[in-house]
Amino acid sequence: MTNSLRNAGTFLAGLVFGVGLIVSGMTSPDKVLGFLDIFGAWDPSLAFVMGGAVLTAMPLFALAKRRARPVAGGSFDAPPKTPVDGRLLAGAAMFGIGWGLAGICPGPGFVNLAISPVQAAIFGVAMVGGLLFSARVLRPFLDATAPQGSAQLSGQGDAEAIPAE
Repeated sequence: MTNSLRNAGTFLAGLVFGVGLIVSGMTSPDKVLGFLDIFGAWDPSLAFVMGGAVLTAMPLFALAKRRARPVAGGSFDAPPKTPVDGRLLAGAAMFGIGWGLAGICPGPGFVNLAISPVQAAIFGVAMVGGLLFSARVLRPFLDATAPQGSAQLSGQGDAEAIPAE
């Protein structure tokens, strides 16, 4: 497959994802915060959006596992197999706290550049600041304190190829 065709497919997938976020209302921080407010005016619609995404993805992943290689060429890649540890849980917690405070995560934040650019720009600056803080302060500190023989944050290895069945 040519690069231009692969790029067109990537663009189309991103466009469908962005339109889906807009149609479902997930670009609205109020919608997300309403879902997280389980003791107030709870809005369960985000659960239905996530459920729909899972129900759509499950059969597609099952079909992909049957293929020897992706339609777009190359190989299927999987992240390295690492155990659930404190670093993973801390990162997930920080993501969740940020999502709960702002009501925005990176996907909707990017889509919001076209909808509400000032709010999206503020979110983007804060996100980049957090990424830089993590890379420059947290990673070196955590790598220095990691026990010998454990996977370090700055070099966990390359993705493993998923074997074809």
